[in-house]
Amino acid sequence: MRVAAIQMVSSIEREANLARAHALLAEAAEAGAELAVLPEYFCMMGARDTDKLGLRETAGTGTVQNFLGDAAREFGLWIVGGTLPLETDDDHHVFNSSLVYSPDGACVARYDKIHLFYFDNGRERYDERRVIAPGSKPVLFDLPSRDGHMWRVGLSVCYDLRFPELYRTLAREGAELMLVPSAFTRTTGAAHWEVLLRARAIENLAWVVAPAQGGKHENGRQTWGQSMVVDPWGSVVAQQAVDEAVVLFDIDAQQVERARAQLPALSHCVL
Repeated sequence: MRVAAIQMVSSIEREANLARAHALLAEAAEAGAELAVLPEYFCMMGARDTDKLGLRETAGTGTVQNFLGDAAREFGLWIVGGTLPLETDDDHHVFNSSLVYSPDGACVARYDKIHLFYFDNGRERYDERRVIAPGSKPVLFDLPSRDGHMWRVGLSVCYDLRFPELYRTLAREGAELMLVPSAFTRTTGAAHWEVLLRARAIENLAWVVAPAQGGKHENGRQTWGQSMVVDPWGSVVAQQAVDEAVVLFDIDAQQVERARAQLPALSHCVL
């Protein structure tokens, strides 16, 4: 199955971001992708954290959700909409949600980011808890590829990457492919992004597809980029350093089967 990890450098304007996402999705479809995954915050990197509150949508309806469903139908793609803000039960927080759309435009899965980023090194400070409410459960979905294989796909977002127990849970639920739409900071990305992605693939003998924000944003934030595809043995098989890009690769379910047969580590877990 050909997958597309879409790298963006999103701005503060939702409509401009959706236009760029549409062009990149068109490029992915033209290249033969079956699954295209957008990065975290693909629809907006706000001037301030609280800008998310103004763009929150009710689950099932809204500008960004309509865009994703329409694009899935238009291009005949499975699309994972990185993240977008969905309403919670209070006015001061949103869920940072990853939505999955099938080629007929239906939303078939929703994952609310569980782990919320906090970082303070004295020069940079981030605290997602100020405006984001955490999700509470792992989510997987099934994707029938054109070659007849039924892929079991696990969802995660950005800071989740630092919590291997989530990915082990996904693997125990049968995940062969794990998605990690992200907006890693330049500081943390340079230090940890690649090694964490490769570790999650190696630990779970699964494909990992990680589309990222990658560049200098209008709000002054700088994200690491390096969108990549990692195979079940932990090798980086496709990547893009910075700037907009569609990172394509043909992933193979048999590689998961071979890796898990040669090294049945998942069956050796005792904790």
